[in-house]
Amino acid sequence: MAASLKSRYGPEIPARIADMIARVYGAFPKRDFLRDALAGYEALELMPRGRHIARALRTHLPQDVPAALEILIASIYPLRAETEGTGLAPFLYLPHTVYVAEYALEHFDAAMRAQHALTQRFTAEFSIRPFIEKYPERTLAQLRAWTRDPSPHVRRLVSEGTRPRLPWAPRLRELQRDPHPALELLELLKDDPVLYVRRSVANHLNDIGKDHPQLLAATARRWLKDAGPERAWIVRHALRSAVKRGEAGALAVSGYGAKAEVTVRGKTITPQRARIGSAVTISFELLNKLPRKQRVLADLRVHYMKASGKTAPKVFKLKTVELAPKAVLTFSKKLSLVELTTRRHYPGLHSVDVVLNGRAVKIGDFMVSKTPR
Repeated sequence: MAASLKSRYGPEIPARIADMIARVYGAFPKRDFLRDALAGYEALELMPRGRHIARALRTHLPQDVPAALEILIASIYPLRAETEGTGLAPFLYLPHTVYVAEYALEHFDAAMRAQHALTQRFTAEFSIRPFIEKYPERTLAQLRAWTRDPSPHVRRLVSEGTRPRLPWAPRLRELQRDPHPALELLELLKDDPVLYVRRSVANHLNDIGKDHPQLLAATARRWLKDAGPERAWIVRHALRSAVKRGEAGALAVSGYGAKAEVTVRGKTITPQRARIGSAVTISFELLNKLPRKQRVLADLRVHYMKASGKTAPKVFKLKTVELAPKAVLTFSKKLSLVELTTRRHYPGLHSVDVVLNGRAVKIGDFMVSKTPR
């Protein structure tokens, strides 16, 4: 069994931070800091541990916040060259970014210098957000300047930090309402030479599409003009959720706007009555009705029963195909009903559709019952 995140962020973390600070700030009271940092530490999860250490830093560093930030930045290790695959190691600096977000909000310039340094060791995508909310124009101007920074970590921060729906972070409501200020930054990053940055741009554009589907489609269409393979990848990745939702604009940009002129036949769901913990197999055939080839995007949509007694759809990607004239193609999907931490199953009727170029065709239903005791 894999170790929990918090167990890998144990008491050695505040001890390392204390040693780092003491090397550059001889007056640092290590013993007092560790006493406060470790009080109640064992009961806390990962993020609360970071906040707990940050509170101890606030207590035992100089109360002048810019001076404290200079000490913190002087204490950190050299830059990391890697952009991905670093595991939990960068989380050493989680308390530093929490300190910036919670205690440096009234010290804009010092906080920006700190975040520029910290994002090259960890990430400042969470700590930059309070500054976007309090100083939107000033922070966005700083982020615009950082689109030209030589560090890919800093350039990625521009995109990731302004994502309106960044996972594990409060939403940026103003940018969610009007994403154009952030979209202007993405325009400057859409041809970034580093995939690490371009992936963030794609994820940000995907976020925008959840609230502004027409803007997503229009931006994707514009970016595809004279696009090289790297920018075309950004567009495909940004459209992925909208395509799964069957949005007409995204499907049209992706080349699947036309109705699929096919016959769905041989529809089977086996077994039609299944127990939680087992599986069902869903099969069908597509017949191209036209005397010419067709591009067809085929997805499977299962309406899962929820604890509330209502159903919620989940889309499974099947295949993107070029159907030859009058060709027949068979699809089959085995659907597991095993209980997972990410998906619970509930008794009741489950409906199944095949979604072809965004249009649903009913496959059938299957009944799920509880496992026997």
